[in-house]
This record gives sequence, C-alpha cells and structure tokens, in this order.
Amino acid sequence: MVEANDFEVAIEPLLHAIGATAVPIGRHADSDLVLDWEGEPAVAIRLDFQDTLPGMIASAETELGKPFADLSREEKQAAVRLLDGRGAFVLRRSIDEVAEAMGVSRITIYNYLNAIREAG
Repeated sequence: MVEANDFEVAIEPLLHAIGATAVPIGRHADSDLVLDWEGEPAVAIRLDFQDTLPGMIASAETELGKPFADLSREEKQAAVRLLDGRGAFVLRRSIDEVAEAMGVSRITIYNYLNAIREAG
C-alpha cells in the first residue's frame, strides 16, 4: 500500500512543473484539488496561477537560450507558440505579461496567436 508521503514524493515533479504545491489533507481549502489514492484522500493540490505564467516564461526563455526581450521576431513567434501549447494564454492577464516580457504590444501577441491558430 502506498502511503500519502510516498504519493506526494511521486507527484513532486508534476507539482513543480505546473507551479503547484501539496497541501496536507485537513489543511486544504475548498478551492484545492483533493487527490484520492485507493479510495482515500491522499493529498490536496493547490494551483498557484500567479506563479505559473512567470514559471512558463522562465522555462521558455531557458529553452530558447535568452530572455524574451532579446529574441528576434521569429523567435518571439516561436516563444508564443510554445507558451500557447502549454496553455499560458488561458491565464488572466497573460497576454499583457508576455507582451511586457517581450517588449511588444498586446496587439503583436494577438497577431502571433492568430497566425499560429490559423496555421493549425
């Protein structure tokens, strides 16, 4: 039988990747996602959306090898494609934050997204 601690250790890489934290059962909020293991609550997951977008941006900058502000136009389009694929633009104010990080306007980000989505 897997104990909650073993379960938490197993999901730690996932939590780190999505910017979430594990919260002990009994100290969780109604908005937390409770995960069951073998029919019993094992751990609650708290999604921290404020940290998610900065984490996605930092991860994309690392993958692309430089800060968003230093990217060429084509590289910025690739960064927007990467962030879009990871669901970044469903987060509130994400267009504004990405535009600010890239040093471009909101309209530019919308144009990149429209081109990406039209291309399929």
